[in-house]
Amino acid sequence: MVVANKPSVELNSFLLRKLLKVRKAKKSDVHQIYNIASSVGSSTKIPEQGFLVDDYTSNPRLYKNKLLNGINNLNHFYVAEYERIYGFMIAYSKEEWLKDNPNWIEDVYWSPDFDKSRIDNFIVVDKTAIQAGLTGQGIGSIIYKHLLKNLKENGTKTIFAETIISPIPNFASLQFRKKQKYTLAGMRYEDYNNTLYTDLVYYKDVL
Repeated sequence: MVVANKPSVELNSFLLRKLLKVRKAKKSDVHQIYNIASSVGSSTKIPEQGFLVDDYTSNPRLYKNKLLNGINNLNHFYVAEYERIYGFMIAYSKEEWLKDNPNWIEDVYWSPDFDKSRIDNFIVVDKTAIQAGLTGQGIGSIIYKHLLKNLKENGTKTIFAETIISPIPNFASLQFRKKQKYTLAGMRYEDYNNTLYTDLVYYKDVL
């Protein structure tokens, strides 16, 4: 695995203020996207840094193919770039999400005060990954703002996102939900690769 060198703090600030651009991912991005996924998706999970559940380093061909499939088929697969890619976000429309997760709505233990009319028209932010060592620099927020702009244009009403709290809590993801003013909608259990995960399900209205 090759991971690009981390830029200086001064360059980070300049990128965030002036130069970082968000665009839809393309096929030629797959190797850079994979490197970022591998930097935060390995056998080592760091709650404070944030992590992806899968160990991308375990099978490069498999995970590159999965990423490429997402690039080719999803409407909301974005990268943040200046000269190279620093982070990405994968989000699913309701139809795309339920195609892969047909029982998701039924599997969520919805909060009693959650208005279920919000599940009529939604998107699920599945993965947000920033190059290891660069979390907390605002890169995820820049991608998120781009997503919001596109959702307003196409009429999507609600964003859902999940955060793992067990067996290893993703503290960085929880902090991001708080920063973006998400509200807890419910929770669900997921048996994935012979491990039982507990996910908090958050929502945010697209205003």
